[in-house]
Amino acid sequence: METGEEFGPWLARQLKLAGKTQAELAEELKLTRAAVSAWITGRSTPRPTVMSDIAKALGTDLGTVHTRTTDTQAGLPVTWYHRPGYPDGGRDLGNAAAFAFDADVQVLARETCQNSLDERQTENGRPVRVRYTLHELTGEALEAFREAILWNDLFPHYSAVSEIAGNQKVGRVVDAGVRDMYEKGRLVLLRVDDYNASGLIGDDYADGKFAAVVRRQLESLKSGHGAGGSYGLGKATLWATSALGLVLINSTLSEPHEGRTERRVIGRLELPWREVDGEPYAGPAWFGRPDPDSPGAMVARSWWADEETVARLHLTRDSDEPGTSFLIVGAHDVASLEDDSSDADEENLDEDGGDTRDIRKMHRRLVTALGRDFWAAMTGGGNKLPLLEVSVRTLRNGDVVVAEEQVDPSAEQPSRTRALRAHYEGATVDRLTEAGQVAARSVPLKLPLSGGAHGSLGTHQAVLLVTDADNDKDTPKNQVHSLRGNRMTVKRAGVPNLPIGTNPFQAVLLVGEAAGESAPFAKEAEEFLRAAEPPEHDRWGQTEELTLRWSPSAYRRINALTTEVNTAVRELVARPKRGSREGGEALRKALTVKSRPKAKAPSGPVVPVLDGLDASIGDGGEWQITAEVSIPRGDEIVPMVPVAQMDVRSGGRPKLDWAELVAVEGCEVENGTLRFTPGVRRAKFRGSTDVTSHPVRTTLTRLVVELRAGKGE
Repeated sequence: METGEEFGPWLARQLKLAGKTQAELAEELKLTRAAVSAWITGRSTPRPTVMSDIAKALGTDLGTVHTRTTDTQAGLPVTWYHRPGYPDGGRDLGNAAAFAFDADVQVLARETCQNSLDERQTENGRPVRVRYTLHELTGEALEAFREAILWNDLFPHYSAVSEIAGNQKVGRVVDAGVRDMYEKGRLVLLRVDDYNASGLIGDDYADGKFAAVVRRQLESLKSGHGAGGSYGLGKATLWATSALGLVLINSTLSEPHEGRTERRVIGRLELPWREVDGEPYAGPAWFGRPDPDSPGAMVARSWWADEETVARLHLTRDSDEPGTSFLIVGAHDVASLEDDSSDADEENLDEDGGDTRDIRKMHRRLVTALGRDFWAAMTGGGNKLPLLEVSVRTLRNGDVVVAEEQVDPSAEQPSRTRALRAHYEGATVDRLTEAGQVAARSVPLKLPLSGGAHGSLGTHQAVLLVTDADNDKDTPKNQVHSLRGNRMTVKRAGVPNLPIGTNPFQAVLLVGEAAGESAPFAKEAEEFLRAAEPPEHDRWGQTEELTLRWSPSAYRRINALTTEVNTAVRELVARPKRGSREGGEALRKALTVKSRPKAKAPSGPVVPVLDGLDASIGDGGEWQITAEVSIPRGDEIVPMVPVAQMDVRSGGRPKLDWAELVAVEGCEVENGTLRFTPGVRRAKFRGSTDVTSHPVRTTLTRLVVELRAGKGE
């Protein structure tokens, strides 16, 4: 039989829950206290014949004692613990973190889905699966749920908040939520489940993901450069979206805690300061099992619930795959409350006359937001797998109102999805010449040195993708969606000063690890841009963290990137110039154009010139370079050979071999020779030297790169 927690720690906790001492248990079992102490310290285990006596003493069955995958039910009952008022008389009239966000399901979708992406289990290569469930309860289903959350114990606290509702915002929201539930006889639950995620691992109080989410404010334990969150504010959207300030949690852990992983349950309530029966309460409250280690066993901690309990709390998960379920009680969406006459039809009425317009609107807005912000994370191609799968479903008293809808990125963002897939499959072109093509170009992000030091750390090459906008869903058009490692859209911006008559397009900018983990300075770009994001993670610009870690002028590097991107987009979408005889006769007569004589192009071969070079030392000690080439106007362009040399004070420069030589734009590499596209004026290539050809360590040398005609001799 599979067992969970070690017997000693399990027995010690059961005694605390049951309010028994080791001596009392020994007396019931007619054994010595030393024998019980030996079990608890792990020096010995009880004989099988004693196990049944232990089960009887703890008021449980023999199987529970053998498996130890759950606590006995003989302990203190699950209840609400409300934090007492501060001894110094201070008052918190709401959680300040929640004021950073609107009560909007689209904001909720962005923050919660980002958190799930950050907690994805990367070892198996599978995407994190996130499901949003809207569930409206009425009648008996509503009464059963209120009984499960001990509503009668909560009601005096809500009544106290309602009495002070006119004086502060949180009180007014909560008062409206309670009145809505009673007047309309309904309650909307919004559950967010993720699978293949880490789950809320760690102790109830010590440092860890559980405590960061459930116990603390403004703490972010995100790890990895590609993580989206960094402020610890995103979790506040869960409570901000609840008109009752109440969220219940059921987590399946990726790492065992107390010997088990499934059905770790707790609830947290966010209310302002209040006074109930003459006793002041600070604000938050927790729904859980009293902790016997706390003074008077008053503080509630998480508990390992049984299947029946999680079902009554509407927290049943689909599988034992690790992840967390957040149930937002009394979910409300300000935008969905706006009047929409298009919804006033018969299909929104159930057989019992119930109106489902609100939850249908919320359903649509969730799908739209998820497709808008996470289309790239849901897109794969080539050997690149999606990071995310998302679905939305809507129920009423357990019956389906809107069937589960898998969010399809190619339906929500068709042009951008096509562009990203083409990039993954290596099917991009240098310039758009036909409908449906995807043009790719590298754009530089010059990274500053940290600590305000002068100079540049190096240049990261972001990837810009541009394609036609060919679907009504692609609105607004002529925009650039910028994203980094976790592939959530961070910035959406139009391109200014487009040429008149430009065909509608959509563009994607991949920066940091989104440009490829092997891209130069990808991790450094992730760290830099993450620091440049505000709590909403919807743009890059000046932030306090950017100023403190880099410099007050560091944001200019981002402005320079934006300028480079806009220039590149304008070049890629510019229409070819029309012939002198094209256009209407009236237009030609109305215009007087003076043109300078066209410079005569050289008739002989022209020699390209190396006019830009960025270099850095890789992890393996190799030189990594990105070079730009200027090409004079001419009919024939001479092929050139890049040559890397080690700079020395005297004598000939030792020649280094190339481990890799890659064309970026305007050229192609053939047996170490650059051959340029006819008519181009600029080209770019990348290269890495072969460390085995270095006569001395790279950090002790300087690099010289030349372009040579012929065979490079």
